Amino acid sequence: MPFSPFDSRAMRQALDLARRGEGFVEPNPMVGAVVASPADGGTIIAEAWHEQFGGPHAEALALDRAGEAARGSTLYVTLEPCCHQGKTPPCTERIIAAGVQRVVVAAGDPFPEVDGGGIAALRAAGIAVDIGLLEAEAVRLTLPFRMLVTGGRPWVIAKWAMSLDGRLAAPPGGDRWISSPESLRIVHGLRGRIDAILVGIGTAISDDPLLTARPEGPRRALRIVLDGTARLPPDSRLVVTAREWPLLVAVGPGATADRIAALEEAGCEVWQGMEPEPEARVAALLSELGRRKLTNLLVEGGAAILGTFFAGGLVDEVYAFTAPKILGGAGDPLPVLPETPPIDVEEVLHPEGDILVRGLVRRNDQVSPR
Repeated sequence: MPFSPFDSRAMRQALDLARRGEGFVEPNPMVGAVVASPADGGTIIAEAWHEQFGGPHAEALALDRAGEAARGSTLYVTLEPCCHQGKTPPCTERIIAAGVQRVVVAAGDPFPEVDGGGIAALRAAGIAVDIGLLEAEAVRLTLPFRMLVTGGRPWVIAKWAMSLDGRLAAPPGGDRWISSPESLRIVHGLRGRIDAILVGIGTAISDDPLLTARPEGPRRALRIVLDGTARLPPDSRLVVTAREWPLLVAVGPGATADRIAALEEAGCEVWQGMEPEPEARVAALLSELGRRKLTNLLVEGGAAILGTFFAGGLVDEVYAFTAPKILGGAGDPLPVLPETPPIDVEEVLHPEGDILVRGLVRRNDQVSPR
């Protein structure tokens, strides 16, 4: 059936609600729900969003708030309701018991235990189900979840800051930060909502970063260093703080047992990939992170690490900061790769004079809407 203007408004509200769960619900998807009366062109009765992992789903919360008014109502939900017992009971059973008359679903759920089953269960109970309203927006909202489910790895966000002449770092002895304080605030906000932050050993040694979010956000990211030969210094801030803020050192086949043992004795977790090629080893690491149900990975560089991820087709989203500065000298620009996919720009911001370009990497194997 065609969707009405009220249908669109209600689903837009559900999408706005869903975004409030970002950083709180992973590895679950962000979901919003609106309960409305179809009388007089439509009136919103109750609304909710999935607020935290393991907590009630958006549909159940919205129906609880609607109470008896949910009988005969229309439920708008951004993702297909679940039909299996997980950490919470099946949402389909709650919808059926509430007496909902119609359900409008923005997008299907690719999770194997749902994947069309939720819609089928509702229709089998005599509930009218309409699918596809604002589907593109709903799919975009859940792309990290979809990558984890269908690709078996986290959604990879590549972030870098550079000068106008392509330098990724200030020269020795100069200012430590290229970007403005507002750009740094955006980065720390990003760090506070993702599951893991990754840098290469070169960045870890030259910058001696903490890789923490300041102030802390809803998530505490696992810090990861790609360190092929396990040469991360024991007095680095990453190692010194490893017992209070998790640190995983991803080493290669050339890392010796004594260096691995030293890192582990300092409180680091060591993951060893035996693949000889860096790209294959990075892909294996991503599979391991996917096995751990990590949903979002932030790759902060340096240039060689970013190049490895791009060359392997492993970057999904970019946050590229350009500062209005000329640093001169021999820089470390991102590698120019043949057939590098374009970026579909979603947003351009100007934090305190910097330029932030945020967008998605266009790839043929992009996860499907399902």
